[in-house]
Amino acid sequence: MAPLIERCEALLNDLTFENVRRWKAEHPGRKAVGWLPVWAPRELIVAAGMLPVGIMGANDRLEIVKGDAYYQSYICHLPRSVLELGLNGSLDVLDGMLFPSTCDVIRNLSGMWRILFPQKYVRYVDVPQNPDMALGGRFFADDLRAIARELGELSGTPVTDAALREAIRVCNDNRRAVHDLYALRVAKPWNVSSADLYLVVRAGAQIPVEEHTALIREYIRLAEEQPAKSMDMARVSVRGCFCEQPPIDLIRTIERSGCWIMDDDWLLAWRWFREELPLAGDPFETMAQAFVSSSPACPTMYLAQGAKGAALKSELKSTGSEGVLFMAPSFCDPALLDQPMIQAAIDKAGIPWSALLYAENTGQFQVIREQAGTFADAIKLS
Repeated sequence: MAPLIERCEALLNDLTFENVRRWKAEHPGRKAVGWLPVWAPRELIVAAGMLPVGIMGANDRLEIVKGDAYYQSYICHLPRSVLELGLNGSLDVLDGMLFPSTCDVIRNLSGMWRILFPQKYVRYVDVPQNPDMALGGRFFADDLRAIARELGELSGTPVTDAALREAIRVCNDNRRAVHDLYALRVAKPWNVSSADLYLVVRAGAQIPVEEHTALIREYIRLAEEQPAKSMDMARVSVRGCFCEQPPIDLIRTIERSGCWIMDDDWLLAWRWFREELPLAGDPFETMAQAFVSSSPACPTMYLAQGAKGAALKSELKSTGSEGVLFMAPSFCDPALLDQPMIQAAIDKAGIPWSALLYAENTGQFQVIREQAGTFADAIKLS
């Protein structure tokens, strides 16, 4: 177990993307494409014969100097750290970048990237907000076809329907492994720490999908075998971390405060589709249909009034969570705009909650530990 987790943490801390450089050296002529949270069509990158690389920010391990010159101080930390990685040469290994439709800041970041790195492929991935397959779904299927053509031109390997179906199969296996890992976490949280779970899933940001699936399966095998003692801790769900990622020490702090994190919304890209995508039919239509019908109730998605609160209540029930920790990054508009509406829904249901803010470069967590610990005590004593 220890060597596996050490490898995952080394990937987390690798801000020069040495593993990606090694992969390209071992596969001459093949390319790597980066993508930002919250979601990107990894299947298209895989089908084009390229390595999908998740760019999740730099946490507290990188001093932001150049990146701060491009953004005002009242936005989240993620885009500034991504710019820093680009400007200091860490992302030179990437041949292109996908910027998903997350917020206005990321939209602006895609424009900056075009200006700063004109020799690189850049694509803003606009996603549908209308769940009608005949409208939003049709738009998205056509856009996915356009992205596939562009990625095929970049790699020199056209994205055929057969290649995309195989990529969907590979990513289905990966999502199934992540689902099984979360299921083990819910069943035996004392065997799977939140930090371990995070590190194992996030390792997929720098390694091929099949390799990541094998790594998750190996972790599950080891976790099921290791002896562990059951502990009576508060079971909570964390919401608000879908884009800018929490520092790994913050996740450890929450658990040390007396909280089992039974569910979360960090690293959503690896479990975006809650059901396996079918392999029959037009694969672009399949992906579009899955997006409009089975995407999570994420703050970046528009849903009817009350739908997000209902989705969270359902999630709490299925995972046995006793309360909610709203853990939004500072200045994250999507998270902070959604939060009051969801809080109202769980207030009505009598579900306890607490809220805190963080930034990906946060280094001190004592106040957060005290707040989370008090929340855990309140749950267990109520």
